[in-house]
Amino acid sequence: MDNSSTLRNALMMTPLIGATHSLMAALGLCLMFMVVTRLFSLAMGALRSRLIPAARLPASILLAATLASCADLTAQAWSLQWQQHLGFYGALIALQCVVLEHAGFFQNGWHQRLRLDGLFVALMIGLALLRELIGNGTLGSHLSWLSGATQNDWQGWVLLADGGLRLATSVPGGFILLGLLIAAWQAWRPTSIH
Repeated sequence: MDNSSTLRNALMMTPLIGATHSLMAALGLCLMFMVVTRLFSLAMGALRSRLIPAARLPASILLAATLASCADLTAQAWSLQWQQHLGFYGALIALQCVVLEHAGFFQNGWHQRLRLDGLFVALMIGLALLRELIGNGTLGSHLSWLSGATQNDWQGWVLLADGGLRLATSVPGGFILLGLLIAAWQAWRPTSIH
């Protein structure tokens, strides 16, 4: 594992832990991530050959910041509650785009990019489902915010009347749950004997 993959993985960890406190936040961030990274990939693909190597980093920073800002403003116009609930994690997509560009991620084949994007989205949604279920005792709380609805009548499927273990919706609880999931994966996965 080289330094660029370590940095790339560390940057993916931030939204994985911070934006998975609810299914609504995770789904919204996944949607923003997919749109911004696809647009960034298309635009940098067109610009990369026309830029000298020294200009690629500033151009990618400017492009990523512009696309992430436009996505954040669109989210704010679409649903202010959702955008405020998401916090600064939408803006971090710009930093992820720059690091992924620098690591050569966007030059990979579309099969590999799709596989890694799918893995990231699956982890986001899976962890969000678990954290919301354990932490609030609900599933799909405030999903109507993603549709741009202004009414707060529907609060999701309430599975536990008294709520859940609130630690699971906090950042330390996200780290604990992710650690338990990794430990379960390591225990379940067959080990190869050399």
